Amino acid sequence: MVTGGGGQSPRIEVYINGSNNREQLNKEEIQKRLDKSYDMNIAVNGHELSATVKTKHDNIDWKRDGLNISFKIYVPENVSTNLHTSGGGIQLDNLRGKENFTTSGGGLMVNALNGDIHGHTSGGGIQVSNSGDNIDLETSGGGIQAKNCKGTIKLVTSGGGIQFKHLDGTINAHTSGGGIEGKYISGELVTNTSGGGISLDNMDCSLDASSSAGSVNVQMNHVGKYLKLNTSSGNIALKLPAKQGLDLNLNAEKINDQIASDFHGTWTKTNVNGSVNGGGAHVDVHANNNIDVTFN
Repeated sequence: MVTGGGGQSPRIEVYINGSNNREQLNKEEIQKRLDKSYDMNIAVNGHELSATVKTKHDNIDWKRDGLNISFKIYVPENVSTNLHTSGGGIQLDNLRGKENFTTSGGGLMVNALNGDIHGHTSGGGIQVSNSGDNIDLETSGGGIQAKNCKGTIKLVTSGGGIQFKHLDGTINAHTSGGGIEGKYISGELVTNTSGGGISLDNMDCSLDASSSAGSVNVQMNHVGKYLKLNTSSGNIALKLPAKQGLDLNLNAEKINDQIASDFHGTWTKTNVNGSVNGGGAHVDVHANNNIDVTFN
């Protein structure tokens, strides 16, 4: 864990337990195992603080000699980090700078970071909140939850779903292992899944959303420059703002027959092509099954 704070002097706290976290070890046994099987170095050089630990041997006997070693690092908030672990999660809080962090053995928890943020895990989920500027987070082993973030945001997972709310900016969110749920999004959102459906509410953005494994449900408060929806194995339910000017291009096996007021063009059971309220933002919607479109 790395935590930033105004006027805080840098310090490191080291926590050591048995490898299964339930084994009670005294100081002598801990030191014996450290000397035998680990190289640990903690140092402060000028404005740089470093903490490293690694095993001395590839064939360590984890049951007899293994340790669970974790760090809590306290620094001023204007600090950059470079973190790597293969045996646990990473937590970052209240930092401003360039943050790079990777783990293959746990989740990522990110709160109140601002700057250039890059994180990757292959062994757990991701939670990010109250952060901004440039966010790039990826996991192959779990889901992603994001809230109250702003800026350029990229969220990728191949092992779970994605949930997000109150995001503002240029957002890319992709999963091949679950569904996508979102609400209160501003700016531009590009999202797709091959492992579930999509449900988006209270959208005030440009939107490109597609699914190859489920239905798509979208409620737009306002359409930005464009709206694109596509599914190859489900239905689409779409709620559009009744008073906004839109250009419609809808194609499906069946489209509901609730024609919008002030619609001009062609509206059939399988195709809609025309304008609402004089035209405006482009709305392109395609489904192999049904489209249910309403105007609120």
